[in-house]
Amino acid sequence: MNCEYRNTILKATGVNLTLGKNVILRDLHLEIRDVYRPGYVTGQIVGLLGPSGIGKTRLFRILSGIDRPDTGEVLIGEKCEPVQRGMVGVVAQNYPLFEHRTVAGNLELAARAAGCSRAAAREKSAAALQRFCLEDRADLYPCQLSGGQRQRVAIAQQFLCSEHFVLMDEPFSGLDLIAVEQVSKMIVEVANSHEMNTVIVVTHDIAAAVTVADKLWLLGRDRDARGQVIPGAKVKKEYNLAEMGLTWREGLSETKEFSEVVRESRTIFPSL
Repeated sequence: MNCEYRNTILKATGVNLTLGKNVILRDLHLEIRDVYRPGYVTGQIVGLLGPSGIGKTRLFRILSGIDRPDTGEVLIGEKCEPVQRGMVGVVAQNYPLFEHRTVAGNLELAARAAGCSRAAAREKSAAALQRFCLEDRADLYPCQLSGGQRQRVAIAQQFLCSEHFVLMDEPFSGLDLIAVEQVSKMIVEVANSHEMNTVIVVTHDIAAAVTVADKLWLLGRDRDARGQVIPGAKVKKEYNLAEMGLTWREGLSETKEFSEVVRESRTIFPSL
């Protein structure tokens, strides 16, 4: 793939976190750079993978600015500013929405929370409805939406709050293969609607992560000379799926290259 890596738009350096006597994250470093492809609008989708209990949720909270690490820092945006709560949108597993407000009302509320005036919030909400193909759902309430539509509204809501950065927690949980394909397509469309859009998908589903992401981070722990685990997770392996030609497309999961990355990742998982 002919692409150029430009400015850093998210960077974590020397992140350490201990809770009680448990070392959760240790000397963690990661970076996302703006990917530019001539003639295309290209956002970034990163899959954060790791076994249950490895520290994905804690890293999720640190990257979103909800929690702070003991040491280290997370910088985001073109100006590389220290992340603060509210600068990164967070889409939880159950796609929480205000049930007593319409789809348009939920989006307007998100825009108001981001500091927009009432008129500007209405304008941004209308633009988001169009951008996320929700115009015919504007006057419906969350209880009238399908699960996929709720997810789309939740993502739109978070982009209104944070502009370009969104973290998604287990977006493929409980979905069958067809639904995973549909959600993957939607995430790719959202990411590629603006050059600076960056979506980080936190999951333990290897195949789903390889389906949607253009970069994978595998979270794991080092071992000492005797093979004993050294407490504290870090990024142990990274796959640049874009350079491998494995960015999302119809039928990607049926290719040999896709199967090889999934198989290799599954082989690595027990040692993480």
